Amino acid sequence: MERQLRLRRESEVRAARSRGRSVSDGPYVLRFAPNKTEPPGNRYAVVAGRKSGGSVQRNRLKRVTREALRGLHPELQPGFDLVVIIRGTTDELPGARDAHEILSRMLRRAGLLRTRASGSST
Repeated sequence: MERQLRLRRESEVRAARSRGRSVSDGPYVLRFAPNKTEPPGNRYAVVAGRKSGGSVQRNRLKRVTREALRGLHPELQPGFDLVVIIRGTTDELPGARDAHEILSRMLRRAGLLRTRASGSST
């Protein structure tokens, strides 16, 4: 995930988590809030607690999640801070395909995915 797309300050992550709306699905919780970036753009943070496993497992889960977000980024409505909280383990989230499917389902429910004019009906 590119540096300008990340929420880097703890205060920014805390603000998005506290004032943002929430959607959950399986091993993920998505907190999102509008931001005031100019031009409008999205910023992301991925958080994994100790219940997700040791440092190796947590870092793997975060890498997989960031990769799925990177693929979904062009399809998202601009102007939001998104925090993805991982509450599952590597057993619940074995790979990037699963992460992509769960995140796209959550983003669709949150109303953050752009509708495609000539896309397939999914």
